[in-house]
Amino acid sequence: MPILRKKQLRKMTIDEIDKKITELRSELFQQRSLIAGGGAIENPGKIKELRRTIARLLTYKRLRELGKI
Repeated sequence: MPILRKKQLRKMTIDEIDKKITELRSELFQQRSLIAGGGAIENPGKIKELRRTIARLLTYKRLRELGKI
């Protein structure tokens, strides 16, 4: 489940964010390799959702490092 709410993101530590980013990137890689192999994925919008969630996590991580959250 890639969707993360603001409340969930604010509760996460930087280590947890890093772990989640790694998990989501591996899932994105699997989805892309499935498409490249000629397979059909069940949910085509999942790739877009994964990319956005990764970007959101990276943004929250950076804000946390700067001390703005």
